[in-house]
Amino acid sequence: MTERKPLGMNFETWIDRQIREATERGEFDDLPGTGKPIPGEGRPDDEMWWIKQKMRAENLSFPLPGTLALRKAAEEARTEAVGARTEAEARGIIERINAEIRESYGKPLSGPPVVQPLFDVEEVVGDWRARHPVQDVPAPGEKPGPAAHGGLRSLLRRLTGG
Repeated sequence: MTERKPLGMNFETWIDRQIREATERGEFDDLPGTGKPIPGEGRPDDEMWWIKQKMRAENLSFPLPGTLALRKAAEEARTEAVGARTEAEARGIIERINAEIRESYGKPLSGPPVVQPLFDVEEVVGDWRARHPVQDVPAPGEKPGPAAHGGLRSLLRRLTGG
């Protein structure tokens, strides 16, 4: 049991003295996390931090309510579409999630009332195009520039049979 704070001594002074003495005795040596950054430092406060930490430690999860699961699926689909390999693949991803969203309009989902708007396919494809610029293709008879010497040249050979 710790000693009582002496009368007339400031609490802060008494606590500082106890910490200093415990440090000198080596009571804080070899604590877990020594020398590592404090988890969550710099992030906004979260009232449920301890529940989330316990769930991660126990490798637990819980299903999201239907409306929130659909919103999460929509966000992931948009990210996947913008990172797709081809424009057709990007369109297909957005069309599939739009079909899922349309289907949700006709049936009640669990969770808070959230209406997930449909994606504008052309807007998402525009974002895809911005991330995947097309290299300039030389005009017939024009010598290709240095950027076209890689896969574009072999693609043109395959297409023209030369």
